[in-house]
Amino acid sequence: MGRPRSSFSDKPLLKVSRPVSACSRCRAAKVKCDGKLPACTSCEKAGREIECSAASDQFTRGKERSYVAALESRIETLNRRLEYAKQRKASVALHDQDAVPVAASIAQAPRKDSLAVIRDAVHRKAARKRENSDVNALISDFGFLSVNATTRDFEPAVTNMTFARLVLAAATNDPLPEPSTTLLPPQKVAHELVQFYLSNIYPLYPIFSDTTLLTLVDDLYTEARRPVRSTDQWLFWMVLALGSSAQSRDVKDDYYKHGVEYVGRALAHADRALQPGYVTQIRSLALLTQYSMLDPAHFDSWHLKGFTSRAAIDLGYHQDPSPIHTVAMDNAALEARRRTFYCVFALDRAISMVHARPFSFYDDAMSVELPLVVRSPPPVFSGGAISGPFSIEASSYLFKLRELQSYWYQNLFQADPSDPLPDPTSFIWQVCLEMRKWSEALPKSLPADILEMLDLELRYSYVYCIAPSPRTPHLTDYGRLLIYEHAISYIERMHDVAHAEKNAAFYTYHDALRVYFMGSQFLAVLRDIPEATLTANPIHVYPYPAPGNPPPPPLPEHGKRMDATPEPGKKLDDHFQRSVQALQKVTATLGKYGERWEDASSLKASFETLSSEMVENMRSRIQQRRQQQPQQQEQSRQSQTTQHQWIPQQPQQLQYPPRPQHQQIPQQAMQNAMYHQQGTPLQQVQYPPHPQHQQIPQQAMQNSMYRQQGTPLPQRPQEVSWVDVDVAGMIRGGGQI
Repeated sequence: MGRPRSSFSDKPLLKVSRPVSACSRCRAAKVKCDGKLPACTSCEKAGREIECSAASDQFTRGKERSYVAALESRIETLNRRLEYAKQRKASVALHDQDAVPVAASIAQAPRKDSLAVIRDAVHRKAARKRENSDVNALISDFGFLSVNATTRDFEPAVTNMTFARLVLAAATNDPLPEPSTTLLPPQKVAHELVQFYLSNIYPLYPIFSDTTLLTLVDDLYTEARRPVRSTDQWLFWMVLALGSSAQSRDVKDDYYKHGVEYVGRALAHADRALQPGYVTQIRSLALLTQYSMLDPAHFDSWHLKGFTSRAAIDLGYHQDPSPIHTVAMDNAALEARRRTFYCVFALDRAISMVHARPFSFYDDAMSVELPLVVRSPPPVFSGGAISGPFSIEASSYLFKLRELQSYWYQNLFQADPSDPLPDPTSFIWQVCLEMRKWSEALPKSLPADILEMLDLELRYSYVYCIAPSPRTPHLTDYGRLLIYEHAISYIERMHDVAHAEKNAAFYTYHDALRVYFMGSQFLAVLRDIPEATLTANPIHVYPYPAPGNPPPPPLPEHGKRMDATPEPGKKLDDHFQRSVQALQKVTATLGKYGERWEDASSLKASFETLSSEMVENMRSRIQQRRQQQPQQQEQSRQSQTTQHQWIPQQPQQLQYPPRPQHQQIPQQAMQNAMYHQQGTPLQQVQYPPHPQHQQIPQQAMQNSMYRQQGTPLPQRPQEVSWVDVDVAGMIRGGGQI
């Protein structure tokens, strides 16, 4: 057997033994074409080598004109790779022995070896460049995978790792137990859970059509059942899981156990429900994200909302269709597309803010109009049957609030801290004004539970944006007072929500995180705010805005929901008592949520540790005030007795001290300023007449003494009484006198 020729195996000749097809010029001239590369003989003789190409294709780079040429090109490519591998191996070996500098190696080596050393150094440098290029290419591949991981090619036929398995592997905390049955729940139970979902969760996140769900439930419970797709099975079981878990109040109750059971039934259809490239994937991921907010023990909402956001962006839902495509799309489909995106948007913003983490995408990356406000009559639920349509009006207002929150959160917490705001106070007051206008626009026709939830969101937003941030590190006394009042209002109402007989709206584990956040901000304000600011008239710390600047937000009403009966002589607005009660209610609320979520118990223990010193300090102050109260009452009683008792004095010594006016002028000026801002005519304050029945004898005797001495009668200054004047109401712009 002969030895193979090394020259041909090392460098094969790029020849084509026979033509496959005539070039374009030979075909047009109807002459024979020998098919020689890179140009045929006829084209060479005519000087048209550049124009020589096949008729069917211009044969751009990489599209060879014959099978043999393709093989030869492949061999040449492999040879280059082999040579590169040899050089890289040598360069790595030299790199390991690179303790001696190259210059020293050249100086020590003989002259005949200097070229070899230089060549090795050049090869080593080239190898490093190639290695860096390979690393960059690998990073680009990972980036491409993260962006395009939701393509339809990501299927079991291509790889054993499906997208559903990838999602569940990244977002699962504790494994779910295996379902105990394969049967459907009783129809009555299913209807009750669907009813709760459609009444409390669906109005806020209408990720799908309620008609689709109702039709699906009817099909599943009819005798002649039609085949149900995996995506519909996922929808059915996830709705049951949400409707059951949202009603759970204890980790040991049946609502929670059944919710976990239903999620396990849904995961059997995960591969198809989470299949990339379809709108059903966005819907399925959004439902799983909502459930993770109710069950943090099994799922991580932070990872799931990231997957959901990337799925929506991959399908282009973060951009409205172009006008050309919008014309071809009916209004119902366009509105459904927008609602789908804003459900994802609302989940992303809420979860990111409660964890103090960045958003999945910036506002600048999206361009989607808000869905239209759809008002529907209330649904009918009687005799176990459900009939819609269900109102999704509340979702439009929730989406708008999430837009406002997203704006100030990005500017305060995600922007460069080294780039300060031009006017931080005006920025804060402006966003608070916009959120206040949003609150005033809420229709009273919304369900009461959803209205209360939205109002709690507003107070949470007030405290979040007013609190110190990287770009607004300083806090004014009025800002502290706002945080104090809004935090107390939020804490008291969340305490009532947590201890209600049954759950309503859509309260999740994230509300326990919000309670902890509000309690922490309240505790920080108690440590920093001066006692004089709490007990003083709010008008003294009210920051009057400059002309053209937005006004500060008003103080909320307080003291109307206090449960404790005041001690004798003790007012309900005792700030020390209110503060202690608020701190205790934070602990009680977290303790109640701890029965449902184990992590809430950890939050309770942490807050108790942080607030214990403050609670003891407040209680000692209350005890001191109670001990001083009898003495103060006795002094006040003596002072009143002295004021009403007439003591004869010489005429020249009789003087009527004027009423202190330094508190009245700012009050009236601010009230007039607020009427001016609201476009309301200035109201003339009618002061109550001064009681004269006790002063008539005294006044007559004094006048007689003046007449006997021939002294002009002194003019008594006008006296103004501010009894029963709602000063806090003036600050709110609606005080009654």
